Amino acid sequence: MSASAIFILDLKGKVLICRNYMGNMDMNEIDHFMPILMKREEDAEMTPLVSRGSTHFLWIKHSNLYLVAMTRKNANAALVYSFLYKIVQVFKEYFKELEEESIRDNFVTVYELMDEVMDFGFPQTTESKILQEYITQQGHKLEVGAPRPPATVTNAVSWRSEGIKYRKNEVFMDVIESVNLLVSANGSVLRSEIVGSIKLKVVLSGMPELRLGLNDKVLFEITGREKSKTVELEDVKFHQCVRLSRFENDRTISFIPPDGESELMSYRLNTTVKPLIWIESVIERFSHSRVEIKVKARSQFKSRSTANNVSIMVPVPSDADSPKFKTSTGSAKWVPEKNVVQWNIKSFPVRYLKIIEKSGYQALPWVRYITQSGGEVIRHWNKTHLNTHTHTHTHTHPRLVAHLELAS
Repeated sequence: MSASAIFILDLKGKVLICRNYMGNMDMNEIDHFMPILMKREEDAEMTPLVSRGSTHFLWIKHSNLYLVAMTRKNANAALVYSFLYKIVQVFKEYFKELEEESIRDNFVTVYELMDEVMDFGFPQTTESKILQEYITQQGHKLEVGAPRPPATVTNAVSWRSEGIKYRKNEVFMDVIESVNLLVSANGSVLRSEIVGSIKLKVVLSGMPELRLGLNDKVLFEITGREKSKTVELEDVKFHQCVRLSRFENDRTISFIPPDGESELMSYRLNTTVKPLIWIESVIERFSHSRVEIKVKARSQFKSRSTANNVSIMVPVPSDADSPKFKTSTGSAKWVPEKNVVQWNIKSFPVRYLKIIEKSGYQALPWVRYITQSGGEVIRHWNKTHLNTHTHTHTHTHPRLVAHLELAS
């Protein structure tokens, strides 16, 4: 059981468009949603689910819109929220931006999409590339008729069309890891984690089957291999193309990928890591109205790696007036709306992929590792904190090692 109805509301709670999927609820119940939400907000009791009697509202906010699923029974909440975020993604791929104006300007297309993505309360086709094959933003004359849904919609592989052909067959894979750290003033790491994702760009003909091997701790334990450089994956989320039953049995990630760009999986590693860039600061107070802050940044990755577009945020008092600064490298600017001085530095000094396809063509695999600082907060004695945001195009010590095969 999923959702009985889906609503898209403006910021005032007015219904812009809705779809009743099951016909088992009074659609006027949505009028109670915004008053309940406003009351919760006043009482500082905001929750992603609000109820009125036996009616439950599961909602998310995007831009100047509320997307609300309404249900009366014991719905699968995780499925409903996943669906709401997915249709936001579908709308954005159709209209570039999802906001009230784009809904009003594309009313017919939005209603067609809502009709296709869910049936009787259960999610159906949510792959925008497949939907775009038969739901377009162009009108159709009566004598021509509307395009028919492709056979892909009812196939087992609903995320990839049949008959795809390329002259050059390639697969590009990015392993992107964001390092989140909280460091004390004496340099000890209080909390650290890595949030990662694997993104694919697939340029392959036919219906290729790919296998992805990772340095997964559980997999190495099952196979009896040495596990000194393994990682323990947490909060793993897969694209629907991954065969979950096989992953649960032998930890093999086997799939027929969508054409073009997609995110194959995301994960989290709860592990101890050191900051990519270490920040030191000295704060001197010369009078009640003058403070001097000296900030020094030192890289902690190997010389062959480069951190690009480094941004160091140095907090200053909210009553600061035209602070002065100088840098040994890069540039600095005052950002008064955030009460920080932003120091920007432009440049701070594989396994194999195998592809299986019945026709046996040659395919080129490309694997790239990218590490970025998701949020590095360093605490200092006077409660001043420094946030560093870095991006490196070369991975220094990849925690997750990917091994992708095209089956033969």
